[in-house]
Amino acid sequence: MTIPPINPESCSYIGEVVQWGPYERVCTLEATLYGYYPNLGVNAFFTAFFAICFIWNLFCGIRYKTWTYMIALCFGCAGEAVGYGGRIMMYNDVFDDNAFTIQICCLIVSPAFISAGIYLTLKHITMSFGESWSRLKPVWYTRLFITGDIFSLVLQGAGGGIASTAPDGSNLTDIGTNMMIAGVVFQVVILLFFGYFLVEYTVRTYRRRDQLSASAMTLFQKTSFRLFMGAVIVAYVGVFIRCIYRVPELALGWMSELMRNEVEFIVLEGVMIVISVLALTVFHPGYCFPALGSTFSKSKAAKREKSLGSDADADVEMMASNQK
Repeated sequence: MTIPPINPESCSYIGEVVQWGPYERVCTLEATLYGYYPNLGVNAFFTAFFAICFIWNLFCGIRYKTWTYMIALCFGCAGEAVGYGGRIMMYNDVFDDNAFTIQICCLIVSPAFISAGIYLTLKHITMSFGESWSRLKPVWYTRLFITGDIFSLVLQGAGGGIASTAPDGSNLTDIGTNMMIAGVVFQVVILLFFGYFLVEYTVRTYRRRDQLSASAMTLFQKTSFRLFMGAVIVAYVGVFIRCIYRVPELALGWMSELMRNEVEFIVLEGVMIVISVLALTVFHPGYCFPALGSTFSKSKAAKREKSLGSDADADVEMMASNQK
């Protein structure tokens, strides 16, 4: 398939005749970046779906006090909804630079927020089933993976912003694209490490199943918890497939055949994230894994308890010294 040279920047509508150096050129759909009008029905569905999921995650987050999970999923859903809204704008005007910037930036970074929601689970799983055989302290799972996720998000967001606003043929386009690729690759690496730690902890827990507490066994036998863990795995696979797709799509360059294939974009980008968000939203931890709720409250309570314990120890030492 022969891809024509990209339209001149002065193009404002299909069929327009513009001056291009000493020549005149007709602005064509085939010579746009994607080579197609984004599918209106599909993008409208994606926009509505993520908007509904945003509302539901906001409601459940407040209702069950799953604050960190709510923040991650709501940012992810909002970004996806805005991104597909940008593609609807491009359906109306394929030369709309603002629409292009909105969709490329939002759709490239939003899955990182979905990943963050997935990463939050491992900390609470280890706290519920046993910390002693965990490779790391529970809090470090969140710190490491969320930090890595933020780093990949910054790379992808900054790269998308640079690439989408750079003049055609500018070195900034390559710089921005390379930053996006680095961000997505880093996200893949973080996902792989998370998968390793999750599998490792699962195996270690299985080998020590006779050491599990009664509450841990009760939790494991609950259908709701098993459905939640199934949802986490499905979401993990969905985000991972999407990231693997994005690497060659960006690496092959703008106007590549892969980037101009809308069906593959819909399936490997849109549908994968829809499945991931659907799983994490339907089987919400608020009613499937309550231990993930009230994270901030638990942290404050733990600090308060530690502080009270220190004060009590100090009082005991003071009384002992006074008796002497």
